[in-house]
Amino acid sequence: MKVIQVFYDGKCGLCSKEINYYKRIAPKNIFEWHDVASNPKKLKDIKISQYDALLFLHVSDQNSNLKIGVDAFTVIWSQLRYWKILSILIKTPIVYSIAKITYKLFANYRFKKLTHCQMANQKVI
Repeated sequence: MKVIQVFYDGKCGLCSKEINYYKRIAPKNIFEWHDVASNPKKLKDIKISQYDALLFLHVSDQNSNLKIGVDAFTVIWSQLRYWKILSILIKTPIVYSIAKITYKLFANYRFKKLTHCQMANQKVI
């Protein structure tokens, strides 16, 4: 079975803290973690720019389906003990809509505040 690949912003303090927590509690051999801020090479495999990967969390699931933002989190949470319930709850229509809007607003705000994200933004333009 293929591992789930997680593409996250390792230079973002909040992002790193959260991902490091997931790494500690995750079962072995389920995830492959990729810090796209420090090493964007793996992004070529999934045809995603560093800009996009820094803006939103990306996950390639066990079937190689790319999930972004809230959907990426649900893939991670579905594999973590005690977090599985959240992955199910967040998919309910009203909660899902609110979560997607909130995540997008937060991600855009965070992206605009971080220097390394702005540098990636300039490379894309």
